[in-house]
Amino acid sequence: MAHGTARPEGRPWVLLGYAVALTGAAVAFGIDPVLGVCAGALNIVFGIFFCRHLAFAVAAARWAERDLLAADVGLEGYTPQVAVFVGCKNEELVVDGMVTALLALDYPADRLTLVVVNDGSDDATGAKLDAWAAIEPRLRVLHRAVGSGGGKSGALNDALEMVEAEVVLVFDADHEPEPTALRRLVRHFRDPTVGAVMGRCVIRNGQDSHMAGTVFVDYLSGYLVNEYGRQALFELPAYGGANCAVRMSTLRALGGWNPETVTEDTDLTLRILMAGQRVRYDVSAIDYEEAVVTAQRFWKQRYRWARGHQKCLRDYWRPLMRSPYLSLLEKFETTLFLLVYHVPVLSGLGVLLTVLRAFGIGDLPAVAVLPLSMLLFVGPLAELCVGLLIGRVERRSAWRLLGFLPAFALSIWITSRAYVDGMLGRPYSWVKTSRSGATSTVRSAASPVAAPEPVTPAPLAAAHRPRTFAVAGRAPGEGGGQ
Repeated sequence: MAHGTARPEGRPWVLLGYAVALTGAAVAFGIDPVLGVCAGALNIVFGIFFCRHLAFAVAAARWAERDLLAADVGLEGYTPQVAVFVGCKNEELVVDGMVTALLALDYPADRLTLVVVNDGSDDATGAKLDAWAAIEPRLRVLHRAVGSGGGKSGALNDALEMVEAEVVLVFDADHEPEPTALRRLVRHFRDPTVGAVMGRCVIRNGQDSHMAGTVFVDYLSGYLVNEYGRQALFELPAYGGANCAVRMSTLRALGGWNPETVTEDTDLTLRILMAGQRVRYDVSAIDYEEAVVTAQRFWKQRYRWARGHQKCLRDYWRPLMRSPYLSLLEKFETTLFLLVYHVPVLSGLGVLLTVLRAFGIGDLPAVAVLPLSMLLFVGPLAELCVGLLIGRVERRSAWRLLGFLPAFALSIWITSRAYVDGMLGRPYSWVKTSRSGATSTVRSAASPVAAPEPVTPAPLAAAHRPRTFAVAGRAPGEGGGQ
């Protein structure tokens, strides 16, 4: 199966089945016992995820910092032909910084091709890219017509038809990789069982707003703890869609990126696993991206992630369970990974049951000896704290943990809405995340369009690029990180 599109999007009959089963059970056994059983089942799920979060936190605290400081191994001597793809749609505010960073990548020029796709932009994105291409032979620009379709997947698939290479790297338009990121990702393809490699993304504009600061801490946890834990304990990290590499032969054998999904990264991760290959995670391959700065942008971004991730569970769970390439433990962990955007939905149900219990409705579940529902919050909190420690951010950043209370409440609503919309089959297409371009990690990131004479911009030396931007009073690009 090349893409996960064989099954219909909607499952309204499943929602109807849930309602009928709950009503029938309540009529047969009474509402209090039924709600008590539901609460007990939720507590079991929350307990499992607590153990998972805690295991990842322990693994990261034990080994992640050592890997971050480890000697550079295998960076020289292996230089396969590489193509770097970036899709851009109305990205005039960030495209200059992105191109500047790409041109500074440490890799032989004759082994590297940069392809940037202008995906029907109606701003100055296309003109800026053409100006860069006029002075840089490594850069190719592909202009897609308005309404070409397929979203990010469609743009990347069009780029795939333009080049021949052994490895493809993908970045988003707001990403600015460190010069060594490419070599760090590519070195893993010496192993023929590796189909894709994921690097670490760091938020560069954590000071721009409270929401950006919350996302900054979220990324520390997600990449330094959660993704690292999945690599260390199960060797099952995810291909993340940006700052990642995929073997060209594997990608073409799978039919490219799936244009029928809005989370092409999760979709491709699962198809790679079912093809018998592996995804690796390199915590030292770093690039910097821009976080959303408002609650509205957070909603749009996380709704898309939730909608696509939930669809991947519906499309691929059964084929994954039948896969001969995954052990029973690996299938269990992959199932938990696919349920990540369902857990907030279950949390919402747990809150509802708690409110009903406060009004005397619903029995206490048999497994209520321990407040397992509270452990659902303790597990992620442990990951967040370990992420702050390993990331070596300043102490005052710990106060940003308080931002996760409203953010988690918002996530319950976002994921619940995405779940209902997906099960009802409501139409949805890929929506880009808006950027501000206010913060950059590179100097002289000015488009040649605005310059009197085209001059290739000079990137900021890797030694002077900050690893985080959580330090108050220090502008990005001024001095080193902590």
